[in-house]
Amino acid sequence: MNEKMVKRKSYRLDEARIKRIQRLLGARTETEAIERAIDEIITEYERNKRAWAATEQLLKSGIEVVDVFGRLEGTPG
Repeated sequence: MNEKMVKRKSYRLDEARIKRIQRLLGARTETEAIERAIDEIITEYERNKRAWAATEQLLKSGIEVVDVFGRLEGTPG
């Protein structure tokens, strides 16, 4: 069984922000809110990393990409 390591920590955090995250995520406790917020950040980071890797692979493939938003360097558009 894969148990996660839990360690008691003490932080000075803005209570209003914690309560806001708790409401936004529908978390029952502040701890659950913080853990879920951390999970959301990790998930978003990994999603962005995969998206950029796919974009780089597409650009290296030689396909013509028209950068209509002007965000990619060196592409026609």
